[in-house]
Amino acid sequence: MSPTLLIADDEPLLARALHAELSGLWPEARIVSVVHDGVSALEAARQHGPQVAFLDIRMPGMSGMDVARELMAFDRPPLVVFVTAYDQFALEAFEREAVDYVLKPVQPDRLEATVQRLKGRLAEHAQASEEAGAGGAALDAARLAQLLARLETLEPGGGAQPPAAGPAQHGYLRFIKALVGQEIRIIPVDEVIYLEATDKYVNVVSTGGEALIRTSLRELSQQLDPERFWQIHRGTVVNIDCVASAVNQSLGRLALKLRNRSETLAVARQYAYLFKQM
Repeated sequence: MSPTLLIADDEPLLARALHAELSGLWPEARIVSVVHDGVSALEAARQHGPQVAFLDIRMPGMSGMDVARELMAFDRPPLVVFVTAYDQFALEAFEREAVDYVLKPVQPDRLEATVQRLKGRLAEHAQASEEAGAGGAALDAARLAQLLARLETLEPGGGAQPPAAGPAQHGYLRFIKALVGQEIRIIPVDEVIYLEATDKYVNVVSTGGEALIRTSLRELSQQLDPERFWQIHRGTVVNIDCVASAVNQSLGRLALKLRNRSETLAVARQYAYLFKQM
């Protein structure tokens, strides 16, 4: 019998990407529902009774944690895999309680390891059912309950969430912590070329490459030195030290050429005054 999966993620692009990856890595599995909020996730779980639920932790209506608590009360609760952008401190909680997770953006190698673990757990559950017992499912539910209790202390306001970036002595950030694959990359602010908002993330473009962090551009830019980091568009902040020139384009628009970079950055009209008579 094909295992059944539920995907719940409030970002449709990421949900589709996860669907595609799972379809390739686990072709015998059947994805019974893809939803984009917690309430719909719970309704879909009640309707389809999936064996595995991939839950984004932060969703509107009900969080993935809220949904997981409700799933624990099911007669046959599904295995839960949290889809998360938490940093390494919170991930230690996942490891300790042996409840699986995948990080956003999803990495194929990590997802493949998750699929292999799920196959093993489902096989254990099937064996336990044949032996008229529910030990495996009960143990999974207990681990999940312990994890949820720990994650509550790691939520913003819980006092245990570390800062996403490190402040310098003068009050501005001097480095940014970004998750790249399975490692936390420390990006010195001096190496940041520009920041670009993308959905719920900020793409940090630096001399060492690109990395996504889960925060708003507004929140991050407020922690940067405004004399160095200039807002040039609703979704773009640039390190002015990396700007080579401002180029006039058609209809009075401006674009910035960067030092040692091929791309240009558009300047919104309301910020054009910053580059007059440079």
